[in-house]
Amino acid sequence: MSDDHLSLAADAAEGDGHWAFGTGFEDPLHGVDTTVPDGVDTAALAALCLALGDDALVSAQRLGEWVTAAPELEIELALANIGLDLLGQTRLLYARAGLLDGTGRDEDAYAYFRDADAFRNLRITEVPNGDFAFTVLRLLAHSAWRLALLRRLTSAPDPVLAAIAAKGVKELAYHRQFAADWAIRLGDGTEESHRRMTEAARALAPLLAEFGRDDSAAFLGSTPPGAAEARECGAVPPPRRTLEIPEAVAKSADGRRGAHNRAPGPAPGGPPGGGPRTPGGDVVSAAGPGVRPPPSGRLGGGRAGARPRAADAEPA
Repeated sequence: MSDDHLSLAADAAEGDGHWAFGTGFEDPLHGVDTTVPDGVDTAALAALCLALGDDALVSAQRLGEWVTAAPELEIELALANIGLDLLGQTRLLYARAGLLDGTGRDEDAYAYFRDADAFRNLRITEVPNGDFAFTVLRLLAHSAWRLALLRRLTSAPDPVLAAIAAKGVKELAYHRQFAADWAIRLGDGTEESHRRMTEAARALAPLLAEFGRDDSAAFLGSTPPGAAEARECGAVPPPRRTLEIPEAVAKSADGRRGAHNRAPGPAPGGPPGGGPRTPGGDVVSAAGPGVRPPPSGRLGGGRAGARPRAADAEPA
């Protein structure tokens, strides 16, 4: 199966539905042979697709919080485009999961109509953005790990998952490079940017242990990539100044088992009252995830006033 089968090409749709992305947002796998090969554990495959889709969705939502809040327009557009890449991966993975788990759910059902404990994303994807330094280092760590995993999944026994992985590898190579470039710039920058990068590394360390506990072993034929392999995949030229990344420390919480960070109350700007919540506490509804308002009087409000340095910026 080639990547073209997953490109949402315009000739895959008919009528007015192909005004964007080619399928009218109805079926990301339209025209793809979705037959599961003999010998593949359908339940395990569905669970893996769901987990990887959840990682991508929650990561995209966090990146979207930087829109109108990033320190520079170029950075804002880059983060938004990375988020859109991840949403594209989400659609394909959710579509595959819906065909396999027997529920018949579509991508909107997975995204909008599950409670937080039904999500299977890694906790590193859901913690609040913090400042720009934390976002950069989180993006580098997760992109490097996801790239290592998807590279191995390109030879998965399920050809649909293999094709999704092959498409994602190309996107993640850019995501990793963007984050790596900024990690070097901030790590070798001012005393303040270096301090913030050091604090970000310490904050991320407890979350890296989940990388080695992923549920992908059945499709890899070996143990899944862990934090050490993610480090190798995310290797960048050493900064002139030392930036130590602490070793991952095992924690009991496991996002793959539905253990997530909880934020009390609805997200600012989100619908009041109840409703499903994404990991991290954001309320979602059929109208979409709760949208955080732009910051006011805080570092990061680059559109409205003085431009902060990149490392100082914080989203809402």
